[in-house]
Amino acid sequence: MRALSQVKPALLFLLLVCTSATASPLADSVLRASPIDEIVAQYPAMMSQGVREGLKQSGRVEPFIANTIGNVVSNSFSVAEIRAQVIEDLNQGLSDQQLNSVLTWYETPLAEKIARAEVAASRPAVWKDVEAAAAGLQETYKGSEREKLFDRFDSAARATESTVDTTVAVQLGLASAMAVFNGSKGPTFEQLQQKIESQRGMLQGLVAQQVYVGYLYTYQELSTSELKDYIEFLESDAGSAFTRVVTNSIQRSITDPVESVGSQLTRYFNPQ
Repeated sequence: MRALSQVKPALLFLLLVCTSATASPLADSVLRASPIDEIVAQYPAMMSQGVREGLKQSGRVEPFIANTIGNVVSNSFSVAEIRAQVIEDLNQGLSDQQLNSVLTWYETPLAEKIARAEVAASRPAVWKDVEAAAAGLQETYKGSEREKLFDRFDSAARATESTVDTTVAVQLGLASAMAVFNGSKGPTFEQLQQKIESQRGMLQGLVAQQVYVGYLYTYQELSTSELKDYIEFLESDAGSAFTRVVTNSIQRSITDPVESVGSQLTRYFNPQ
């Protein structure tokens, strides 16, 4: 299980905070104005890197095999399909009035500033910078109003909750890969899945701390007043509905492909 602990849940949360031929123009405009389009585009690379690094650090597979598995994972995700699903869910889950409110927010200078920060911080290449800055950021903001605002942000953005689910999904992807290589000599995927799910409560505390670091890093250029304005948007009727629908939609888009990784790997490495 050591390999399953290597995924960095801290750095997944932004990915949780798309157009089809029949997409609503209004929902499409909201997605284009928000940072979600750019963040979702990084999903295949993020999931692939998480699985690849976890396998390499486990020491149980050769780097070449780990890279191959990472590629399989990456190819399991379709950005276009994720975007289309988000559009569909926004059409069904939000009223036109709510969508217009969200669009109005994302067209403000402050929202544009926040979107740039979220996209920049969500890039896999920045993950090591976030980890390196963790201790300094926590010391700088210890006892500050920004620290006290975190619980409101976390609740409104559903950051920790969604990141726990995403981390479990990535770990299940690793478990699928491990089960293929273990064969009859190691635990089955079902056994690994049960163990991962049993650790969800423990994972909650770890993720909350790491999400806090991500929050400090991502929004460090915002003033306290600007951060409060953002949280108020997230807590609003339209902002809350938008966050709920988008996080649920993206969560399904992560979990469904991950569940098929094991069978894909079996066909790849053990062709009949």
